[in-house]
Amino acid sequence: MIVEETRIRGAEAGDGDVLAELDRAVWSPVHAVVPAATPPYEPFFDARHRPEDYLVAVLGGAVVGYVRVVPPTPLASNAHVRQIQGLAVADSARGRGVARALLRAAMDKARADGAVRLTLRVLGHNAPARALYASEGFAVEGVLPGEFLIDGAYVDDICMGRSLTG
Repeated sequence: MIVEETRIRGAEAGDGDVLAELDRAVWSPVHAVVPAATPPYEPFFDARHRPEDYLVAVLGGAVVGYVRVVPPTPLASNAHVRQIQGLAVADSARGRGVARALLRAAMDKARADGAVRLTLRVLGHNAPARALYASEGFAVEGVLPGEFLIDGAYVDDICMGRSLTG
């Protein structure tokens, strides 16, 4: 049996529609803090969400995932940090290492941008994502208890990070 490898590439302006569709398809209160999108839909890319901030995963010729890697703030004092602000994988590609490939590519992109730290935030009840991040060297650096009210339940916001050096 031949197992196709996931290819990671930078997003292009033309990826907007497929990424928006993917985003809507995988929306879940397990990982989203905003309500599901409803028509009319906003463009995926805008002034704050630029194609160059995204890496996409391609499997079998189809875009099956993305990760957004950006500076957490515009401040010069933390220009050495990058933050993952979104990671999504199509249901059809789950369990095939796509999220791990995106996460590793995000670390490479952050290093190439001169970052020495990578951080992210994940909801406390998203155990699969937390386990993936931990397996790639991310540690819990803080917990904001009950930070979000989702489907009538208070959910912790978990801050995780890791060094990109050494």
